[in-house]
Amino acid sequence: MNLVLMGLPGAGKGTQAERIVEEYHIPHISTGDMFRAAMKDETPLGLEAKSYMDKGELVPDEVTIGIVRDRLAKDDCQKGFLLDGFPRTVAQAEALEALLAEMDRQLDYVINIEVDKSILMERLTGRRICKACGATYHLVFNPPANEGVCDRCGGELYQRADDNEATVQTRLDVNIQQSQPLITFYEGKGYLRNLDGQQPIDKVFADIEELLGSLSR
Repeated sequence: MNLVLMGLPGAGKGTQAERIVEEYHIPHISTGDMFRAAMKDETPLGLEAKSYMDKGELVPDEVTIGIVRDRLAKDDCQKGFLLDGFPRTVAQAEALEALLAEMDRQLDYVINIEVDKSILMERLTGRRICKACGATYHLVFNPPANEGVCDRCGGELYQRADDNEATVQTRLDVNIQQSQPLITFYEGKGYLRNLDGQQPIDKVFADIEELLGSLSR
């Protein structure tokens, strides 16, 4: 099965990706992992990508697509793959379509985990971290026994700068703006399947299992 996983920050993509990989034995391929592996192995494309990244520049699509091509050609992808974080643009999605056609393959589904923005704000701004021992809490899902105090060591809890409301709001707005054209593209292709990410984790995965049930494992 050949899958793309989509969802805004806080939607639970990481959790569901782990479960898909465990259940269906296909590799979870994230953009970051691909780039790191290509650079570590010092492949020509990996070195080219590094040259752009070292200068703080975006890696051109043709280099990114080349790295994706190399990754999907590896033995562990022969039974399928789960792409996460790629494609990010319609141009990359079109390039992926062409690449898969060259390989005589195609996507089965693009799974989009949907969660209301207000709930994502609650999920993403609720994290608190202990200044002393680094323990992590969440004001809604895993609160400390005493507000602002670490259960483990009694240290003071704080909110990271990138977890504050203004930063999270901007991050979500940017992601929504970037993802909408891609959602429209895949909807037109017939690959898109929207799943309710506001349900319990097990129910979200049950919906994924129901969707993938018709595909060979």
